[in-house]
Amino acid sequence: MNRYPLWKYAMLVVALLVGLLYTLPNFFGESPAVQVSSGKATVRIGQDTVKRVEQLLADAKLQADFVQLEGNSVKARFKDGDSQLKAKDMLAKALNPDSSDETYVVALNLVSRSPHWMASIRALPMYLGLDLRGGVHFLLQVDMKAAVNKRMDALVGDIRTAMREKTIRGGTSRDGNTIVVTFRDQAAQTQAQGVFTDQFTDLQWTPAVDGADYKLIGALKPTAIVATQDAAIKQNMTTLHNRVNELGVAEPVIQQQGADRIVVELPGIQDTAKAKDIIGRTANLEFRLADRSAEALSALDGSGPVPFGREKYTVGRNAPVVVFKDAIATGEMLTNAQPRPDNNQQPAVSVSLDAKGGRLMKETTRNNIGKPMAAILFEKGKGEVLTVATIQGEFGSEFQITGMGTTENAAQLALLLRAGALAAPMEFIEESTVGPTLGADNIAQGFNSLIYGFAAIALFMCAYYLLFGMFSTLALMLNLLLLVAVLSMLQATLTLPGIAAIALTLGMAIDANVLINERVREELRNGAAPQTAINAGYERAFATILDSNVTTLIAGLALLAFGSGPVKGFAVVHCLGILTSMFSAVLFSRGLVNLWYGRQKKLKGVSIGQVWKPKADDASQPAKA
Repeated sequence: MNRYPLWKYAMLVVALLVGLLYTLPNFFGESPAVQVSSGKATVRIGQDTVKRVEQLLADAKLQADFVQLEGNSVKARFKDGDSQLKAKDMLAKALNPDSSDETYVVALNLVSRSPHWMASIRALPMYLGLDLRGGVHFLLQVDMKAAVNKRMDALVGDIRTAMREKTIRGGTSRDGNTIVVTFRDQAAQTQAQGVFTDQFTDLQWTPAVDGADYKLIGALKPTAIVATQDAAIKQNMTTLHNRVNELGVAEPVIQQQGADRIVVELPGIQDTAKAKDIIGRTANLEFRLADRSAEALSALDGSGPVPFGREKYTVGRNAPVVVFKDAIATGEMLTNAQPRPDNNQQPAVSVSLDAKGGRLMKETTRNNIGKPMAAILFEKGKGEVLTVATIQGEFGSEFQITGMGTTENAAQLALLLRAGALAAPMEFIEESTVGPTLGADNIAQGFNSLIYGFAAIALFMCAYYLLFGMFSTLALMLNLLLLVAVLSMLQATLTLPGIAAIALTLGMAIDANVLINERVREELRNGAAPQTAINAGYERAFATILDSNVTTLIAGLALLAFGSGPVKGFAVVHCLGILTSMFSAVLFSRGLVNLWYGRQKKLKGVSIGQVWKPKADDASQPAKA
C-alpha cells in the first residue's frame, strides 16, 4: 500500500543528483577573466581565435585556468586580478596593433569559479541581472512614423517604376499614408488598377474622378502599417544585439516594451558614455564599382598612388581592393537580404532594393557587365569590404551575390546586410546606472530573505508536524534545489523579482504538504489505521493540490503572456516553481514516508503531531497517533 517500486526511488535519486549538480555552480562565486569579442562586423570569433589567445598567453608566460569559446566571444579565466589586468593589456596590444582601429574588443569580465568539467556538461550558474550585478539601463523609443514614411517613399518609387515598365502615363504624388496616381483617361486608370492590385498588395486601391482627371488612391492597409512597424523594431533590436556584443557584456537584455520602445540593460557596464556611443552610432552599407585598371593594381601592391576619384580598402573579404568613391546604392535602399542557393544550388545571398536603388543598380550593371562590384560596410567612419563579386548581367531591384563558399558565410553576409543600419531612428528617453555595491546589497538582502523564510517554515513544520514536518522540510529543500537547477539549465537571468518569486514559491510549496498532513490527521481522527491513513491522506489530498496549483499556474501564465521586463521574470520563476513543488511535495515527500513507514506491517502510530478528536471519542480513541 505504502511502498514505492524500485524505479520510483531511482527516479527520485536521479532528480536529487541532477539538482545538486546543476545547483552547485551557483555557489562557487566568480573569478576574474578577460573576454575577447569582435570589434567589427566582418570579424568572426571561432576556435582559431581561441588558439591564438592561448598562444599569446603562453608567449607572455601568463597562466590561465582555461580559455574557451562561449557564444560569440572567447573567455580566459585567471586566479587573481593582477594576472587578469596583465593579460588584458597584453591581448589588447597584440590583437589590436592599431589602437585607433580596434579589430577586437578586449574587456574585463567575471566568470564562474566552478570546475571546468562542470562547464563542459553545461552545468553553469545563473546570470545576474542589472539590479543584482550593477550596470546601465536604457529605454529607447523607435520613430515608427519615420519607418512608415520610409516604406511609403519606397512604394512611390516602385509604383513609378511599374508605370514606366507598363508604359502607363500618369502622375504620382503622396499624401500621408496614401498615394494618389492621376491619369488623363479612364483606360489608363483601369489598366493601372489591374497592375497595382497585383503588384502592390499592401495598398488598398480606390478609383476616383476629379473633374477631367481620373485617379487611383492607394491607402496603406492597417495590417501593412503594423507589419512595417514590427519589422522596423525587430531590425533595430537585431542591430542593437550586434553592437552590444562589442561591449563584452555577458548577458545583455534587449527586449521590446510596448509597441515602439526597446529596453537595453547591460549588466556589469559602468561606462554609460561608451555604451551610448556604441548603441547609438550609425552604420551604413554601400555598393560600389571596383577598379581593376593598371593604376588601381599598382596602388594595391603599393607601387603607385590611388587614382583620382577612387579609394583603397584593406580590411575585409577580398581586400585589399580599390573602388570608386561614388556609391551605386546604399543600405537605406536595401529592403531585404536572405541566404538562398543560386541556380547551381551553391550558397548565395538574395538582395532586394527599393525602386530608387533598383533603378540605379540597373543602369550601372547594364553598362558594367563583367566588372567587379564591392559591398562595403561603414562603421565608426571606417569601411570594411563584405564581398567583391563580378557583374554577370544586367539586374535591378532583385539580385544575388554568389561565391559565398559555405551556407554559413551566406547567412552571415545576409545578416550583415540587413543589420548594417537601423531601420528607423531611435531616441534615448531614459537612462540610469546601478552601481555594483548596490547590486551586492540587493543579493545579500534577497538571499537573507530566502534563508530566514525557509528557516521559519522549517521550524514551524517540524514543531507542529514532528517527523512528518521533517519530511515536508526535506521536500521543500528538494523543491528549492530543483528550481535553482532548472533556472541554471535554462541559463536564466536572476533578478530581484526572481528572488521574490522563489520566496513566494517556498510558501506555496509548503501549502501542499500542509494539506497532505492535515488529511492524514483527519483519517486518523476518523479511526483509520495508520497505514490506511497515510495512503488515503496522499490520495485524497492530491486533487485539492492539483486544483490549487493549476489555478495559480493560470495566473502565472497570464503574467508571462501579458507582462514585460521584471513582471515576466517573476512569472517565469513562479511557473517553474509550481511545477517543481508538485513533484517535490507529492512524489518526494511520499517517497520519504514510504521509506520510513511503508515496510512496517504492524504500524501502531505515526509521528504527525497532536491529533485532536471530538470529546465523544476521547474514551475510545487515543489522543495521539
